[in-house]
Amino acid sequence: MAIALQRLRVKWRDEMAAAGTKQNPWTLKTPPGTAEFQAYREEAAEPPALVVQVGKTQLRYHLRCLEDLRAMLKAHGDWMLLGSADEQKPTAAGTVEDWARSAANPVGGWYGLKKGLRGRFAMYVPPVMKELGLAEVEENPRNNRMRAI
Repeated sequence: MAIALQRLRVKWRDEMAAAGTKQNPWTLKTPPGTAEFQAYREEAAEPPALVVQVGKTQLRYHLRCLEDLRAMLKAHGDWMLLGSADEQKPTAAGTVEDWARSAANPVGGWYGLKKGLRGRFAMYVPPVMKELGLAEVEENPRNNRMRAI
């Protein structure tokens, strides 16, 4: 597994070199297609972060969430509901959002780094994974799902 993750990191580094930086962010849409946002990686941050800019609001997630989510989806082996929710709202069990807050995930809790803005993981991280070719993400008005490629 460690070798596969290392290869994945090398692939990402090569593919992401041209895009996904603060100077050249990805411009993406939320899974329902209702909102546009920008995202980029900030590897020099402590901890390294995936930065999401939605209008004037900036959300930050552990950058490792991309590897961790892909590994979890591969182990899950099938489509998983996104279940996006704000930090203050409960999550539906068995969803990507629920996993991103779970004490059982690899970081032992929230992947979101800014208190008050730690939710909405399942709204913004899946489109980044789709852009990187790591996952399929449905784009319906509601009840979207994703799975690892």
